[in-house]
Amino acid sequence: MTVIVGLVHRGRTHLAGDSAGSSGSQLTIRRDPKVFTNGPYVLGFTTSFRKGRLLHHAFEAPHPEGDLDRFMATRFINAVRACLKDGGWARKDSEQEQAGVFLVGVHGRLFEIHDAYQVGEPLEGYAAVGSGDDLALGALHATAELGLKPRERLTAALRAADHHSTYVSAPYPHVKTPR
Repeated sequence: MTVIVGLVHRGRTHLAGDSAGSSGSQLTIRRDPKVFTNGPYVLGFTTSFRKGRLLHHAFEAPHPEGDLDRFMATRFINAVRACLKDGGWARKDSEQEQAGVFLVGVHGRLFEIHDAYQVGEPLEGYAAVGSGDDLALGALHATAELGLKPRERLTAALRAADHHSTYVSAPYPHVKTPR
């Protein structure tokens, strides 16, 4: 039902997402965005609008400090886990917690958060998650050397996913980390 794309450009992280909400063959274009800012972070979610609303409105994002890799894997993730649990969204599968997938940008870096709260950082400086991620990743790769502005690249990736996936639809909100 989603594609969220992100990239790092000149020390800022940019995210964009589609606006589709789908269930089976039903499609609703949502007003509430899948990408947003929360303090110094930009976040873009997949999986559940409930999870997204919790990350947007209930998540008290801790201020990043020290070694950012360590911080993201510990303090940041622990705060996300607490927020989702307190909001009634946290899930367990075979006694392992599941968070769904989302992107986080902070301090000019881009992180992928995967189902079991695994934190990854793509070497390429771009990422895509959601049902249209393969289509969007191809477009991000193909536009890497074209000199496009970040928003143009993200929009091209979203349009490619929109064209080839029934689960992706415009409009495409865009956010970026503060300077």
